[in-house]
This record gives sequence, C-alpha cells and structure tokens, in this order.
Amino acid sequence: MVLDLKGLKTNLMLTELGFNQSLLSDMKRYNTVPASDKLAKIADYLDISVDYLLGRTDKPEVNK
Repeated sequence: MVLDLKGLKTNLMLTELGFNQSLLSDMKRYNTVPASDKLAKIADYLDISVDYLLGRTDKPEVNK
C-alpha cells in the first residue's frame, strides 16, 4: 500500500476520520489493508484515489 503523507500528521488525520490511532501501525505490523470503507475515507481525506493507496497506479489523481 502506497502512503506518502507529505508531512501530514497521521494522528490528526486518524482523529479527524474517527479511526483508532493504531490503524497505520497495525497495518504495517500485520501486513493488512483496512476495510474498503476506511480506504475510501482515507483517499477522500487525502484527495487521492483508492487505487493509488493500494499501489495499483502511480497517479494519485482521483478519476472524476
């Protein structure tokens, strides 16, 4: 999963999205991907596509 937060404070993002503070560390530790609804919220928050988060494309733009 690609996730370059470009200086964004991840704890702030997780709080604003209503996610557990351990979400990202758990993903790394257990090599897991969050449920699709969480992926969609993260992508919307960062204004990038879910495909970019999943590493399926190198273009972060959201298809509109």
